[in-house]
Amino acid sequence: MSLPLHSVTPIEWGLRAMADPIALLNDHAFLEKKAANNALELLTRWPTDWVPGWVETMTAVARDEAAHLAQVMRILLRRGGRLERMHKNPYANELRLLVRKGGNGEIVDRLLISALIEARSCERFQVLSAAAGQLDDSELAAFYSRLYASELGHFTTFLRLANKLSRSTATRWEEMLASEAKILAAQSPGPRIHSS
Repeated sequence: MSLPLHSVTPIEWGLRAMADPIALLNDHAFLEKKAANNALELLTRWPTDWVPGWVETMTAVARDEAAHLAQVMRILLRRGGRLERMHKNPYANELRLLVRKGGNGEIVDRLLISALIEARSCERFQVLSAAAGQLDDSELAAFYSRLYASELGHFTTFLRLANKLSRSTATRWEEMLASEAKILAAQSPGPRIHSS
């Protein structure tokens, strides 16, 4: 499946990120934790089943992301790393500033932002898998390749839910795609999933 992102990550980004795999895995672990929390927060803020299967979908996403967190942590610990106490993600923070407050627009925007983050993570995992393969790190090459399919599923799930809630998401989605590319390009470089 082709991702609708407005910018493409080059393999050079993956090779730079893989230069410090412990820092990359640490960042990745926090992102999986935040993704699980995001699904649970969506369920808490909008607990009713106004979209068929809402509760089952949000809990399934949270479960998947928590499982990914456990997988990343096992690799991180095996390689001698540990989860740092502090973590900031300016990329996600800036995306969340795009969310309209109140009404149906807020939940639609939250779902679209979730879809954007999953789509970019999906693309980045594909690049990291290729970069790890070039660097003969078969463990991370296989790991990021496996995560690609799961993140693709989450991306399509969030986008499908947003489209169920509003029949006019196409224009908003395009605006967010354009903004995401600019936000990503403005990030500082480093061994992070959402670095420039």
